[in-house]
Amino acid sequence: MNSARPERPPRRSFQLRLALLVALGVFAQESVWNFHDAQTPVTLAEYSTSIALIGLIMGLDNIVGIFIQPLMGYFSDRTRSRWGRRTPFIVVGVPIAALLFVLIPLAPSFPILIAIIVLFSLTANSFKPLTEALIADNQLPEHRSKANAVGRFASGLTIIVSALLSLFVVDESVELAYVIAAVVMVACFAILLLALREQRTAAYRAVVDEDRALGRDTTGLLAVFKDIFTDRDRSRLFMVAAVIVTWGAWASIRALLSLYGVEQLGLSRGEAGGMTLPASVAFLLVIIPVAILSDRYGRRRMMRIGIVVFAVGALIAFVLNTSTVATLVGVLIAAAGFSGFAVNATVMLWNLAPSQRLIGVYTGIFAVAQAIGSSVGPATVGALVDATDWSFLMLFLVALSLVGLALTFGVRREYAPSQLAEEKYVEAERAE
Repeated sequence: MNSARPERPPRRSFQLRLALLVALGVFAQESVWNFHDAQTPVTLAEYSTSIALIGLIMGLDNIVGIFIQPLMGYFSDRTRSRWGRRTPFIVVGVPIAALLFVLIPLAPSFPILIAIIVLFSLTANSFKPLTEALIADNQLPEHRSKANAVGRFASGLTIIVSALLSLFVVDESVELAYVIAAVVMVACFAILLLALREQRTAAYRAVVDEDRALGRDTTGLLAVFKDIFTDRDRSRLFMVAAVIVTWGAWASIRALLSLYGVEQLGLSRGEAGGMTLPASVAFLLVIIPVAILSDRYGRRRMMRIGIVVFAVGALIAFVLNTSTVATLVGVLIAAAGFSGFAVNATVMLWNLAPSQRLIGVYTGIFAVAQAIGSSVGPATVGALVDATDWSFLMLFLVALSLVGLALTFGVRREYAPSQLAEEKYVEAERAE
């Protein structure tokens, strides 16, 4: 691969309409996942008193995602149809996932409930990376941070939707709450697909034109992974490692903060659980401005600044680890800083993909790295707390984030030269 640093591509218009449409799809799928995470454990508790078993079952979606998401991204990348690349899989997957989701609270026995949950995880994971791949499909590389931020903002709003369903519907009818979440998902995806009409988009037509000019891409899935590890330019490999480590630090805060509030700060369970709210609000408030700055001043720079801010926030919480107010301030700063990484990590992998025709599989690769970090990070930090004391939690997060920061310096470029060269096939389509 040519390692010469390409010129930054000329700036062109951001496709706001397309970004909002795809964000509607992200909102649809994440609203169901958030409600699933909030209420399905309670359903499982009706059959089992083992918290470990319930946790294992609820963690199946991450395990399933590690295998199914890159595979489905790969299949969709290679698909050419009258409906586009991603749409056929979404059209099939969404109604099946919705039906399975509605059946969760209706399961007549524990084995059937587990079977439904597993099938739901398989189906919902199959189109999850495809929805996110549409973000990159419909934006030029220099505008993908803004589009990704809009999607992540929509994803953040689903926490509110899940909470409202839990507050106002679940106690009246848990079955109805599941139905409402499923209907919202189907309706949002219907609007997205009818309004987008992927087969007519400039992005899809450009891919078809590129196939005619360069021939169909025959790269195998294993070859995609091998290329990341064997390429002399290790940018993609370092980016994947940075995602695992940095996302692991963020997942550790989310997973352990409530328990930290109880054990270290002496808060009640309810008070400790509410500590995540200011962080969520801070994340949502800054993510769009951070994305705009990232597209303007560079994604690597904003990722590194974001990780440093995250580390500063965690350090404040560590130094003043007996103060609830200081902890809240530190976590709020850390959340704002993490947005600089979160909004750019996926985009970096999209833009480093050797071809725009591999966006789907690279979305799946990001999902794998994110899932590994979300699983290994809290477990590792939790083991360190077990070996020491709760007062050191935030210090461990500082250390983990600094490892992530170091890894980003192995990312030597922001764009794949070959992908920039492909933009000549997009230009004529964008001008229509």
